[in-house]
Amino acid sequence: MISASYRTLLTVASVAVLWLIAASQPSSAADSAQIVIKDFMFTPMALTVKAGATITWANKDDEPHNVVSDTGLFRSGGFDTDEIFSYKFDKPGTYHITCSIHPRMVETIIVE
Repeated sequence: MISASYRTLLTVASVAVLWLIAASQPSSAADSAQIVIKDFMFTPMALTVKAGATITWANKDDEPHNVVSDTGLFRSGGFDTDEIFSYKFDKPGTYHITCSIHPRMVETIIVE
């Protein structure tokens, strides 16, 4: 049989190992995220990130696109195939994004 003190030692060691593994993993609250523009859509069309996260849009279409906040917070220039645009979201809120070149392209970003 295993003694109580040995069992306690194993429990403490197991918890320590699990804590070290969790501490070495990237945070579940992403510091960055990517949105792909393909087939005249933002993918994903809705995204939740923590304040301070940088979002990068990557154009994988054969047409130029841009990224525009409905409040005027930011507006990218047009970017072509395989080009990117990034923006850092510092303040919590709900942001509605469109491509002003193709206004049916919409998405929502929630910053917590």
